[in-house]
Amino acid sequence: MPSHSTAFTTLEDAAERGDAVRFWREQRYDGLECLSAIFRRHRYVPHTHETYAIAAVLDGCEAFSHRGVRHYASPGSFAMVCPDELHDGEPAGEGFVYRVLYPTVDLMRSVAEDTFGRPAAGTLWFDRSVIEDPALAADLVKLQIALGDPAVTLLERDARLSRFFSILLGRWGGHGEPIRLGDESGPLAKARAYLDQHFERDVGLDELAVVAGLNRSHLVRSFRKAMGTTPHAYLIDRRYRAARRLLAAGEGPAEVAAACGFCDQSHLNRVFKARMGVTPGAFRGDGVSASGRQMSAMG
Repeated sequence: MPSHSTAFTTLEDAAERGDAVRFWREQRYDGLECLSAIFRRHRYVPHTHETYAIAAVLDGCEAFSHRGVRHYASPGSFAMVCPDELHDGEPAGEGFVYRVLYPTVDLMRSVAEDTFGRPAAGTLWFDRSVIEDPALAADLVKLQIALGDPAVTLLERDARLSRFFSILLGRWGGHGEPIRLGDESGPLAKARAYLDQHFERDVGLDELAVVAGLNRSHLVRSFRKAMGTTPHAYLIDRRYRAARRLLAAGEGPAEVAAACGFCDQSHLNRVFKARMGVTPGAFRGDGVSASGRQMSAMG
């Protein structure tokens, strides 16, 4: 079983001119998800996460759309995405190498309280989509390597994680309410809530238009303008997010596909990999490392 402590740092680290990904989960830190990848061909479709996505680019360049703007993250910089924010991602040029942390909202709040000595007021927020901080990017790599090394003590891992997030929040974080896309009440809110509640069903546009109280064409135009995506794409994103939760809890891909409204496991695989960069089986963590951490790898 390959070790996820092996560092991807340059585009030459892959054995072939393709993509290489390693994913694992740190249950000790509220299920902190970790990704190390070389992407030359993979392109993320627009999607959201319930977690933060903190991605340090080490080589090449990643292009991504976020908050309605096209951004480029180069070596030594971070691509920053807050929970529920629509974003995509793809190689700019020959590809890119990056390492990603997906901390939960609860983990970030806990670190913030430890850092500032008081509970976080409002939502922890990063107002920049791209952060230039080569030293902190190097710290993220060291943190991931430490998390994956069974020879590193819990005290050292805890200290490295606390230090990284404390610096990140102190230097780049803020408090307040995030920018909201779309109305928080009214027709579109009703449509979103209905899709949130019935994501596993094959909801038709006529049905959704009745819920929203709008005609079909007006609903689609208004939804896209407010949310940056169509009702159909929003529904698929909700299925993906539900699948992510179930897989993290240990459910099998076949059962997850049926529970979340996918027509079969192959459909789940395509949707999931296009948004997470790994297959459902890899995300689920079908193997466990010697140190007890869930890990998966793919080339």
